[in-house]
Amino acid sequence: MNNDELYVSVDVETSGPIPGEYSLLSVGACLVDEPKTSIYLELKPDSVAHDPEAVAVTGLDLDRLEREGIAPKEAMSTFEQWLKASCKPGHKIVFLGLNAPFDWSFINYYFHKYLGTNPFGFTAIDMKAYFMGATGCSWKETKSSQMVDRLKPRSAPTHNALDDARFQAELFTLMLEDRVKRRHD
Repeated sequence: MNNDELYVSVDVETSGPIPGEYSLLSVGACLVDEPKTSIYLELKPDSVAHDPEAVAVTGLDLDRLEREGIAPKEAMSTFEQWLKASCKPGHKIVFLGLNAPFDWSFINYYFHKYLGTNPFGFTAIDMKAYFMGATGCSWKETKSSQMVDRLKPRSAPTHNALDDARFQAELFTLMLEDRVKRRHD
């Protein structure tokens, strides 16, 4: 990886398919090079709108989050502080996600809505697109289950945002190693 870039694996759980209408419920993030350096936040919903199926997948309880969740502005401020503390001066923070367009859209929206800026900027690395480019597979072959079959990570996704961020970090590291290996074969 590039020495002046900090790859941050991010996963979210939400109450529905789009930001603005539905809520960001949890955020998990870790450094790709150091997955134990991580953050996990559960947020108070900022909208009553929710898709019952989406919420069921998260395993989170909306009533509990309403009582115990962190206010979104405080959560995004905490996340931003963690990113700054994790990043060396002069390094670029790079968002990494498995289906990054979905996760990034919520993170971008919440950072802008509550803090006025997104420390990740306006770009992200999408692991599905990276995998497709690195392996030459088709889009339908970029399912995480097919990545797992090829790369053999030790961890597995659980729909807990932090567990899944760490899973993504491991999977991306394996993708990078596979790319290097394929260059030398």
